[in-house]
Amino acid sequence: RIILPEYLDLVWYCYIPDMGPGQLYGYRITGPYDPPRGHRFNPNKLLLDPYAKEIIGEARCNSAFFGYELDSGQKDLSYDQHDSASLMPKCRVIDPSFDWQDDVKPGVAWKDTVIYELHVKGFTIRHPEVPKELQGTYAGLASQPVVEYLQKLGVTTIELMPVHTFFDSTILLDRGLRNYWGYDSMGFFAPDMRYSATGNPAKEFKEMIRVLHKAGFEVILDVVYNHTPEGNHLGPTLSLKGIDNFNYYRLVEGDLRHYMDYTGTGNSPNMTQPKVLQLIMDSLRYWLVDMRVDGFRFDLAAALARELHDVDRLGAFFDIINQDPVISQAKLIAEPWDIGEGGYMVGNFPVGWTEWNGRYRDSVRAFWKGDGGLIGELGYRLTGSSDMYESSGRRPYASINFVTSHDGFTINDLVSYNEKHNEANLEDNKDGDNNNKSWNCGTEGPTDDPEITALRKKQMRNFLSTLLLSHGAPMLSMGDEFCRSQGGNNNCYCQDNDLSWVDWSLLEKNKDMFEFTRGLLSLRNGHNAFRKGNFFQGRKIRGIDIKDIVWLNPDGIEMTDEQWEANFARSLGMFMAGAMVDEYDQMRRPVKDDNFLLLINAHWEEVPFTIPGYPLLAKWTAILDTAGTEPPDPHKEYGPGDTYPLKGRSLALLLSPLEDLLELRGGEGA
Repeated sequence: RIILPEYLDLVWYCYIPDMGPGQLYGYRITGPYDPPRGHRFNPNKLLLDPYAKEIIGEARCNSAFFGYELDSGQKDLSYDQHDSASLMPKCRVIDPSFDWQDDVKPGVAWKDTVIYELHVKGFTIRHPEVPKELQGTYAGLASQPVVEYLQKLGVTTIELMPVHTFFDSTILLDRGLRNYWGYDSMGFFAPDMRYSATGNPAKEFKEMIRVLHKAGFEVILDVVYNHTPEGNHLGPTLSLKGIDNFNYYRLVEGDLRHYMDYTGTGNSPNMTQPKVLQLIMDSLRYWLVDMRVDGFRFDLAAALARELHDVDRLGAFFDIINQDPVISQAKLIAEPWDIGEGGYMVGNFPVGWTEWNGRYRDSVRAFWKGDGGLIGELGYRLTGSSDMYESSGRRPYASINFVTSHDGFTINDLVSYNEKHNEANLEDNKDGDNNNKSWNCGTEGPTDDPEITALRKKQMRNFLSTLLLSHGAPMLSMGDEFCRSQGGNNNCYCQDNDLSWVDWSLLEKNKDMFEFTRGLLSLRNGHNAFRKGNFFQGRKIRGIDIKDIVWLNPDGIEMTDEQWEANFARSLGMFMAGAMVDEYDQMRRPVKDDNFLLLINAHWEEVPFTIPGYPLLAKWTAILDTAGTEPPDPHKEYGPGDTYPLKGRSLALLLSPLEDLLELRGGEGA
């Protein structure tokens, strides 16, 4: 044991000569064990360095990790003298050198971004073309079959579920389960060893980033700074709790033995303390500069905004990020809620931030389920949620649009189950969200009924089409493009097994859905009309006398206020002009595209939709219709006054070339 005799700016330190890469180490901290005063020092517990770049050993909580005697009637007021060193994971010094070669971050513009959320292990562990020794690892994710698949699909940005070193709780281990999702980080600088094929996770992670960047992909990390696995007063002592519990954690005022909990996990960081903020900022910079990731998705980000009890969107956390020349330039995504009072902050994060738009998810799910009276809500979600983001100076891409994510049903389960089925979690099916806004299309779970199967496929096409044709930044969840299922489990956080892992045999079985999704992404990536950098204005475009957007009823007439508010309405048309308002490319040239007519019908019966005389004399061709598995007839044209047979529960997209309109108008606005 080496004593740290000196301290400066609240940091104890010493110099140890000849300590180099490969050296294992941990900390022991002496001080008062006095929970009523907020102090939980216990030198019998080996502690992880919060700044460790690598952590080795099984990250499983053990009875020796607790600072108090588990069998004591006094619980955490007792003091445990068992030494935890033999069981505790160890920090390891790394060699930080790495040849990045000609690595360049892709720098995908936000308006062009399509996010693909995946789990490092779950995505590759069953991939038949990934070498066995690389399956489930960083190297596996960087393997040629995986990279080629992602390129073929057409996404731009890979969002990794947590890769910071995380712990398995004793509760899960006692049930024979594991912390699969990884939302229990205790190593904010250390990529988790369990995803390393080489035993050198930092180097392997860098190699993965280099490969993905070269292939054109950005990489975003899902980061969990809002709590740690040390839990509440009855939790283990792993790192921060034993180093300086009083300052690192938010304690109850007047009752310092207990913790404020805004996340449902037992503790919350003390965002009023400079050293806490410094730890988070140092971690973010490390991953951006040394590991070269492209951005972050902040789990339960509202908890990080809490300086006092209230959520403060202009708190120190946001101020520091906004002023940081490195972090402020990264892609920043907030999960804009926590479980505390006032914690639902969708639409309220500062400029520079994007948000998981929970209202988008809920609105789109409810609309296609068949709930009436939602066309007004849907209109806002289709066009980038201007009601939530425009007034604060943000753009449509501030809205991260999603229908599914790791948390909840897969898209296949969304159309196959009315109720959650989380029995495998061994919590009596009480965990997970009860409000899924799902519809099983006639029977619960798997079925061989061809009509129900066809309806489910159509509903999935509706969800994917709505998502990828909406303005904002879309996010797909891994495997949704070929109908991955979790058997109705909407909370697979503890299922590190076939229930959560991607079944790649479904790719061939549901190749039609993969090709459909791929076609949608190609359509989106090829047309600026679906990737606007500014909100629609609803005003006329100079020179051609048409509005940039017009909302239509099934008669082909512009919607009235009364029709927007009709509680029975389930059909809507949206005209988008190819000649756009205030849209310019990087060379300040006006951005133009074809005209599009999006027709949506969530009613169960066919709705004949009248083609509007808007723009004048336009001829339309259907390029997408979710009612069938085959593309629409490319030779059939529709003119003003014609009716398009919009089938029940379906969506259609029609195109009219901008050049045709300009030619009719004698070149005006060209």
